[in-house]
Amino acid sequence: MEKEKTEEQNINTTEDSSNKDGDIQETLNKEQEDVVNKSPEEKILELEEKIVRQYAEMENQRRRYEKEKDDAFEYGGFSFAKETLNLIDNLDRSKETLENDESIKNTEALKKIINHLDIIYNDMISILKKNNIHQIESIGKKLDPNLHQAMMEIEDDTKENGIILKEIQKGFMMKDRLLRPSLVGVSKKIEKKDQNPSENKEKKSG
Repeated sequence: MEKEKTEEQNINTTEDSSNKDGDIQETLNKEQEDVVNKSPEEKILELEEKIVRQYAEMENQRRRYEKEKDDAFEYGGFSFAKETLNLIDNLDRSKETLENDESIKNTEALKKIINHLDIIYNDMISILKKNNIHQIESIGKKLDPNLHQAMMEIEDDTKENGIILKEIQKGFMMKDRLLRPSLVGVSKKIEKKDQNPSENKEKKSG
């Protein structure tokens, strides 16, 4: 019985494959007949359409290549610029550490060191600007998730929620691309607790 089933399956498989081959051959024959039956004008029109499609594909490829080339030229130093920002951070930290050192506070030596650090810092910022890298404005601005990253909330009743009050780490843009977001502290209004209902009644009666 098992042998008979296997033989039947083999026969069915052979018939399916032969049917598929027959369908493919029939399709090819029809296409050949269509080509033969087409008029010269129809053949020319078909060739023109094929040429137009191929030209469009070539044009799309050319545009993609041009865009990739322009991006490589415009943003080739993106990773290098991002690493350079670490030097600016280190200068900021060094300056802050020195200014908070009680042993040298208010000394002439400290003033000279801070002055030198400021010169180096400003030179680096100037070099970045020449290469289209700019600091993101933060203080006093409304929090923008595309440019800023909120790290903390600062209670302040004089400001609406989400106003940047503190800059923890400077953010930078390279032309229209974000090198890194600004790490900031934003305002949060203090929630006023409801007064005691009995006090409210007294005020109304008074």
